[in-house]
Amino acid sequence: MKISVACMGTQVSGHFGHCENFTIFLTEGGKIIDVQTIPNPGHKPGFLPNFLGDMGAEVIIAGGMGAAAVEIFNSRNIEVIVGAQGDATAAVEAYLKGELKSTGAVCHHNHGDHDHHHE
Repeated sequence: MKISVACMGTQVSGHFGHCENFTIFLTEGGKIIDVQTIPNPGHKPGFLPNFLGDMGAEVIIAGGMGAAAVEIFNSRNIEVIVGAQGDATAAVEAYLKGELKSTGAVCHHNHGDHDHHHE
């Protein structure tokens, strides 16, 4: 399974589209077998979900995500986990154990200043 995490370095990014990079974890039998980091190719509406989907991502983990991106992932049968935080590897390990659940922290905003307070 391919799991993509929106990151700021090695930490889960608070906002999917504005992350620095995506860390792609290849997993098999509940274990991480390979890790690859790719820079964020740019935030354009609808681009990133299809970019990651075309790379074979089956699960996306992020702190928060806009509703349009969630809809594209859903239409491609890609699982979205939002509300994650902290170390990306730890988040993936928690997901593989069934301990990481989506909080449904979908961002509803116009792309102006980002002042997100997710309680």
